[in-house]
Amino acid sequence: MKIIRFFSYGIAAILVLYLGTIFIVPPIVDRKYNTSTLLPPYNVSTQAQEIYQTLPFIADLHCDALLWQRNLLQKHDYGHIDIPRMLAANMALQAFTIVSKTPKNMNFDHNTGDTDNITTLYIAEGRPVKSWFSLKERALVQCRALYGFAEESAGQFRVVTSARELGKLINDRQQNPQLTAGFLGVEGMQVLEGELDNVEVMYQAGIRMMAPVHFFDNKLGGSAHGVSKGGLTDFGRKVIQRMEEKHMLVDLAHASPQLIDDILAIATRPLIVSHTGVKGTCNNVRNLSDAHLRRIAAGGGLVGIALFEPAVCGTDARATARAIRYAADLIGVDHVALGSDFDGAIAMHFDVTGLPLLVEALLAEGFNPEEIKKIMGGNIRDFLLLNLPKS
Repeated sequence: MKIIRFFSYGIAAILVLYLGTIFIVPPIVDRKYNTSTLLPPYNVSTQAQEIYQTLPFIADLHCDALLWQRNLLQKHDYGHIDIPRMLAANMALQAFTIVSKTPKNMNFDHNTGDTDNITTLYIAEGRPVKSWFSLKERALVQCRALYGFAEESAGQFRVVTSARELGKLINDRQQNPQLTAGFLGVEGMQVLEGELDNVEVMYQAGIRMMAPVHFFDNKLGGSAHGVSKGGLTDFGRKVIQRMEEKHMLVDLAHASPQLIDDILAIATRPLIVSHTGVKGTCNNVRNLSDAHLRRIAAGGGLVGIALFEPAVCGTDARATARAIRYAADLIGVDHVALGSDFDGAIAMHFDVTGLPLLVEALLAEGFNPEEIKKIMGGNIRDFLLLNLPKS
């Protein structure tokens, strides 16, 4: 009996310690990794603020907020985005992109998929046990979380999965601007776990955009940050074809140059780059060459420019605006958008409420108000209306 009692006490102690970890550790980790160069409140010129207030549709192509165990219905003083801050920023639509695995000692140049940071994070966050060991389940857990926020938001937040739903959001916001929405994406199709049928699983979970790779090579092809820097595999071709059949968006972010070439060669629908920089202002392996920018735009694609230093070689809105200026001059303003990478475990220029700073920087780069409307969300709106599933 003493052994049983001792064992029971031990289990209880472990359980209490684990519950304490769940409540204490995740906010500490979140606060540590999701920082901003500038902190609110943000001040801009009267001209920039007036233009910002007239923007009809503000949208962004990339954030990783679902990775963190953060209640997005509550306003936080850390991280980059939550629903109250989206509403304060008059944001209409945010892409919530799912991270399922990142290698330890992650870098821009050479990573394998042999290690994983996210397992430890998921355990510390108290995620469902099944998701500790399955990348597919990790994705589905994040999908369910976003839908859960929508259900609990009293109608202020919704998840968009089709052009019809996006059109309804646009119409509804004309009557009530205090509405906002998200759509789901995937950063790295290792979540498919090598099974083509899992494309359908992701689609049914609400995901409408997927990037083949993230920071390491997988069964679809080579990452810009991986070992092989290779192109599209046979499995990858089948996945791209299946996605196009379902009108899912193929995201070229983090893809190796060869992988980009191979996808461009077979794509029959416009492609998207959810978050990137351009080699013309910041030459590194992460960013797009002029040739790739031109080919993506020629196919009707859309390029989201990021808000962090390694993508734009600068720590403020001016650096992002310079990259947008370069891309717009090269491929036309209709093909350029915002792809922040909010909450991507990296320092942002500012949180979502700082977006007026980007408007001011775009003015300084010579963009006029109509062009700024396109860059700050109009292009995303129009692209999605054309390329999401109709209903």
